[in-house]
Amino acid sequence: MWMKWIAIIGVFIIVSLGIAAIYSGYRWQSDTDKLRAKLTSGRRTIEPKIYDQKELEGLPAPVQRFFRTVLKDGQPIVTAVKLSQTGEFNMSETEDKWSPFTATQFVITQRLGFDWDARIQMAPGVNIFVHDTYLLGEGNLHASLLGFFTLAKMHNTPELNQGELLRFFAEAAWYPTALLPSQGVRWEAIDDTSARATLTDGATTVSLVFQFNAEGAIATMRADARYRDKLTAMPWGGRFWEYSVCDGMLIPLRGEVGWEHPEGTRLYYKGLITEINWEHPEKGRNAG
Repeated sequence: MWMKWIAIIGVFIIVSLGIAAIYSGYRWQSDTDKLRAKLTSGRRTIEPKIYDQKELEGLPAPVQRFFRTVLKDGQPIVTAVKLSQTGEFNMSETEDKWSPFTATQFVITQRLGFDWDARIQMAPGVNIFVHDTYLLGEGNLHASLLGFFTLAKMHNTPELNQGELLRFFAEAAWYPTALLPSQGVRWEAIDDTSARATLTDGATTVSLVFQFNAEGAIATMRADARYRDKLTAMPWGGRFWEYSVCDGMLIPLRGEVGWEHPEGTRLYYKGLITEINWEHPEKGRNAG
């Protein structure tokens, strides 16, 4: 008899966990939908709607070469991006503990913002759900085990806002019209292969140094200091490669990002874009 009751209890536990997983997944998706609806409602009209190479006059030589490499004259300005990613995420700050992840991301270029919705697999059937968001000038980070048990939650501190705006800025390699001067970016010369770009959104201003490869596309990006937490800022950067022409733009499909420690760079993200779609003022949505 006791074996029967053990079996019944086991089935009950499995069913309960399954119901909890379904509920938490539904609740997490509902939060994702709400975040992305807020991003959409905060959109502003983009001007100009079309890229004109005359906009490059006076920019540093490597920046002019970059835009001529990745954009064609008359390219519609990107207003929004939807993409899917796969890759690996290092959950340890001291050693290599890489876990596979999948993610979707929604980006708005004016008023700029994004939501990254990821599932990081810690064990078979056990995922950490992550929202990494920049919305109306405010950063938000929420990590949850199975979408149910909160592991980390931060919102709207100056340090977090700076870090999330840096992320938007760095990832503009995937939506390069957002790096144009007409979209609010200021460029300064450094040398023949690199330049410093500065972007302001509300009360937050960030700068990145972009280095360009022999073809003129972005090879690396770097910030002198990005906040890891409220007290610690460190050099932060990454690199892009595997470029492909999509919707008339040359974009990287692979990238990696990490923190620069005195002993060397410790990567925490390695990703591949598996699908990407852009929206433009004139053309609507296009797939890549």
